[in-house]
Amino acid sequence: MTVRCRTGSANQFFVVIFAAVVLVALLSLLLSGLGRRPGIGEAVDASGDAPANAAATDDLVVYCAAGLRPVVEKVAADYQDEYGVGVQLQYGGSNTLLNQIAVAKTGDVYIAGDESYTARAHNDGLVAETMSLAEMRPVVVVRKGNPLGIKSVDDLTRDDVVVALGSPDQTAVGRLTRDLLRESGRWDAVERHVTDNGVFKPTVADVANDVKLGIAGAGIVWDTTLTLYDDLEAVPLPELAPGKVDVTLGVLTASRRPTDALRFARYLSAADRGLKRFAAAGYQTVDGDDWEETPELTFYCGSVNRRAVEDVIKQFEEREGVVVNTVYNGCGILTAQMRTINEQQQGSGFPDTYMACDRYYLESVKDWFQDDVDVSDTSVVIAVPKGNPAGIKSLADLTKPGVRVSVGQPDQCTIGVLTRQLLESEGVYDAVMANVVTQTASSAMLIPTVTTDSVDATLAYATDTLAESDRVDVIRLESDAAKAVQPFALARSSRHKQLGSRLYDAIAASGDAFRTAGFHFRLDVPLAGSAAAVSHTTADEK
Repeated sequence: MTVRCRTGSANQFFVVIFAAVVLVALLSLLLSGLGRRPGIGEAVDASGDAPANAAATDDLVVYCAAGLRPVVEKVAADYQDEYGVGVQLQYGGSNTLLNQIAVAKTGDVYIAGDESYTARAHNDGLVAETMSLAEMRPVVVVRKGNPLGIKSVDDLTRDDVVVALGSPDQTAVGRLTRDLLRESGRWDAVERHVTDNGVFKPTVADVANDVKLGIAGAGIVWDTTLTLYDDLEAVPLPELAPGKVDVTLGVLTASRRPTDALRFARYLSAADRGLKRFAAAGYQTVDGDDWEETPELTFYCGSVNRRAVEDVIKQFEEREGVVVNTVYNGCGILTAQMRTINEQQQGSGFPDTYMACDRYYLESVKDWFQDDVDVSDTSVVIAVPKGNPAGIKSLADLTKPGVRVSVGQPDQCTIGVLTRQLLESEGVYDAVMANVVTQTASSAMLIPTVTTDSVDATLAYATDTLAESDRVDVIRLESDAAKAVQPFALARSSRHKQLGSRLYDAIAASGDAFRTAGFHFRLDVPLAGSAAAVSHTTADEK
């Protein structure tokens, strides 16, 4: 029997099946694309809507100055690979991004090409913590070989030279270029030439690309921008030589995940993580912290400060996602521990930060510390039981026969040293010491000697009397020696100086806590490298 194959019908059948398979595949691809989270670097336009999508994901939203894009993109990719946290990067000029942040009030981190922008953001309440990353300097950029012979600022105003500059209203490099050329009296001529014959660009990358493509014969970019272009070279000009900016980041106050934002910020600014990428890209990086996902900070703190800083430290730990190992004790004991650690060369255990009860004990270890600032002060007073049964009115009364006195031990605590200095200055040291029945290792132990009626009087910090004001009376002393000043300092050996600086910032922002504890809050000088220091230099001052 002969079997006849109907090839036409069979072919049509397979065509239909194939078409159906292709259609299903296309629909699957389309649906998966609709549900896919944007990847690193996809939010490239300051007006894009990818950050709105981030609200429905676990991605961090980072506003990044366009000139920093290549290096920050790599760091963000490293972070995602290491911790599985997506980072959506949104690019634009530093000022453009800052304006958008002010309006949108969303996002997690802002990375600016100039610290003046993060300072302004901090002053405007848009940024909380700040961290320094690296330095950049402006240079004239031309094509390889300098075909137009650009050698001076005058050459940037020649009729045959088209110049591209970053917009001063949008970019950090444009603003700094304007400021530097104004100082040398050359800005008006250059601005007029660029307005008539050149172009102002919204990002530093646009300036470099215009020169690369021959649209412009010269431009001004960051020195680090040139590392991305093999066919471009720099022309040094003395008018630009004084220019330097610090690349900084700020954690946005609008962030709904500040601890996660801070963790990424620490990664970006870590010496062995993000800053390695910056250094490889030609940046002069800062002395960053060593990376730890949950870093630990050792804080030696004189006992007198405890009531003022204890809650501040807890809040700092929770927000940063770090551990602060705080050791409270008399400063004589604390500094003795420092000497032991140093002499035994233990390395670990030495404090990252130190807040002394008085400058006396910081001075005794000052070679190991840097960037100290006076935070507060308190007075030394005579404290007596309620009602003052012994009738104590002055230091002289402490010399009367039968009066029982307690003091701090000068080798162990600051109050002991200050008491000795005070009594010596008044000429009653030996007579008062003859009536001393108790010497304590810390200031915190003095008031209990009064409340338990163990003594008739003690010399203590005014701040230590507040908690027992219903059981203790205070006699104030009119003497310049009756004052203790509390300084905060960073250890030179610390591997977490930036974290320590932010702890200082938290303390600097806690004046109410110090005043409630009875201190006179006297902070008027920011710690170098801290957010308070950064905020002292605004965009208008630059």
